[in-house]
Amino acid sequence: MDDEYEKLIRRMNPPRVVIDNEACKNATVIQVDSANKHGILLEVVQILTDLNLIVTKAYICSDGGWFMDVFNVTDQEGNKVTDEAILDYIMKSLGPDSCFASSMRRSVGVTSAMDHTSIELIGSDRPGLLSEVSAVLTNLKCNVVNGEVWTHNTRAAAIMQVTDEDSGGPITDPERLAMIKKLLCNVLKGSNRSRDAKTQVSPGVTHTERRLHQLMFADRDYEHTSEEGLNNQERPNVKVFNWQDKDYSVVSIQCKDRPKLLFDIICTLTDMQYVVFHGNVDTVGPNAHQEYCIRHIDGSPVKSDAERQRVIQCLEAAILRRVSEGLKLELCTTDRTGLLSDVTRIFRENSLTVTRAEVTTRSGKAVNTFYVRDASGYPVDAKIVESVRQTIGLTILRVKGSCEALNSAPPQESPTRFLFGGLFKSRSFCNFGLVRSYS
Repeated sequence: MDDEYEKLIRRMNPPRVVIDNEACKNATVIQVDSANKHGILLEVVQILTDLNLIVTKAYICSDGGWFMDVFNVTDQEGNKVTDEAILDYIMKSLGPDSCFASSMRRSVGVTSAMDHTSIELIGSDRPGLLSEVSAVLTNLKCNVVNGEVWTHNTRAAAIMQVTDEDSGGPITDPERLAMIKKLLCNVLKGSNRSRDAKTQVSPGVTHTERRLHQLMFADRDYEHTSEEGLNNQERPNVKVFNWQDKDYSVVSIQCKDRPKLLFDIICTLTDMQYVVFHGNVDTVGPNAHQEYCIRHIDGSPVKSDAERQRVIQCLEAAILRRVSEGLKLELCTTDRTGLLSDVTRIFRENSLTVTRAEVTTRSGKAVNTFYVRDASGYPVDAKIVESVRQTIGLTILRVKGSCEALNSAPPQESPTRFLFGGLFKSRSFCNFGLVRSYS
């Protein structure tokens, strides 16, 4: 009955989208007006995020039965959005003919139309974990075609899209899936039996990054959040206080700006069952300031100091999950079964541990991003990185950013590369260097 009522309201008040490239000197302005419902803000932000757009400013108002948002957005290079295909997609995704259905570019799951099987993982983080997980999948003849791995506060979460090595299609045999789940769960538990490890096949279509937030939130990774290695500029400043006259709670966030920050915060508030009634987002230089007026879905503001502290902890955790400690490496090569296992094994053998990873496959090509650090906690040794690149291939594994230590010597191919029988042969045109990254 509620669904039918929502459909009626939508037909009577269809969403309206206005895209303006003239109103602002250095950004595209997108305005969305629609009948209000819980979660609508996250759905809109999710669509913009999936298009890799950067939100530099935003004004949010969803008081009463109407929702109105204004976003100033740019592309990854800081330019206005002029690509007609992207603009048309925004209009179709947010306009009258849409259902605010999220983009499938960042989605995983298991449906009859999907050509892969999705596996969710959560467990204790440790050096070499991704190498062990990918080795198990390779031994079980599973090819990882897409995936994402996050680590935070001694915990690790991953979503892997896998296909059968022989058929190239999804894995549907219940006994084989049960074996995959059992072996991966054993790997995730490791020697730490005090914290649960879980492995499951995703029951349906799920947005990858939102699901990773949900997995880590349910795992309570926000408890005792470690701030080791963060300086004052990197540590998020989150405050929550009640605005008594208006019966709202106000959430104020100041932190280093980065892509997808808005999505991470709105995702967390939504999944914690809070409604954003008003909000302002502003980016000044490298810093972001966000402020929201919220209530719990039951209509009440934050009721106690314990609840206030929990909101602060959860938002800090949501921000820090993407603060990728270490060195950003990008691998570009022809995809094959076992590629992820081979690469992460080489990392492990050279005492590099993966703190975050994104695995993608497009038209038979693998473009994988890894954030690595020294397994012992020391700064990454440039000589070790160069040795790893020599082993895998200098044109295949690139270091993103800038580093005098790596750029001082011209790249040279090493004979050790060919010990792998040309497994990594590929052409790549990625930039390289060294950086501590927050992308």
